[in-house]
Amino acid sequence: MTTVGTGTYTPKPGAAPLPRMIATQAALETRMLLRNGEQLLLTVVIPTLLLVLFSSVDIVDTGAGEAVDFLAPGILALAVMSTAFTGQAIATGFERRYGVLKRLASSPLPRWALMTAKTASVLVTEVLQIALLTVIAFALGWSPEGNPLAVLLLLVLGTAAFSGLGLLMAGTLKAEATLAAANLVFLLLLVGGGVIVPLDKFPAGVQDVLGLLPISALSDGLRDVLQHGAGMPWGDLGILAVWAVVGLAAAGKFFRWE
Repeated sequence: MTTVGTGTYTPKPGAAPLPRMIATQAALETRMLLRNGEQLLLTVVIPTLLLVLFSSVDIVDTGAGEAVDFLAPGILALAVMSTAFTGQAIATGFERRYGVLKRLASSPLPRWALMTAKTASVLVTEVLQIALLTVIAFALGWSPEGNPLAVLLLLVLGTAAFSGLGLLMAGTLKAEATLAAANLVFLLLLVGGGVIVPLDKFPAGVQDVLGLLPISALSDGLRDVLQHGAGMPWGDLGILAVWAVVGLAAAGKFFRWE
């Protein structure tokens, strides 16, 4: 009989390395998001349909030049909002209602690491969105210009701003209220955020207020860079930075895990 040495199969209890836990949770969050039909409608189907429809049919006066040159930056901004704000708020709100967040909070994964994993999932989804919308826009005749670094900064700050607002809503309202409010805000900002309808179509006083919204700053900033070849849009970056700091700070302070 062969004797197994002592300690050969000794278990080694303990949590996995933190980076591996975050990566695993981020992959799980991404798979869950991509399997959700409602989330796919918000993050992929609606932006794609809006881009194709308004680029192909002369419904809205987008000014001189090709309609797709005006629309593509706004649709990219809409894609960021749909994932970082609307989708994340709804998903996190229902996870909180069903006790998923409470259970995850008691796991070896720290709360800040869970939020990091959720943010990573949002970024992965946005990369897929932007890649798809860019291919479609090129097929429609889009000819972007500008500095890629400026575009990257706008997208990152826009993601941070909308993530903070989405988590704040999900962590303070009931799930049903979050569902209704997130979809309502999505529709209102779609109409009044410069995504499809230029802000100069609104009265002067209204323009000033709408221009301070994160969706307006993101869409206008992307449009200035990609359509007009402008340099670094510091004003729009500043607006997004303020929204990001305020939103994330408020979410961190008021978020309720139960």
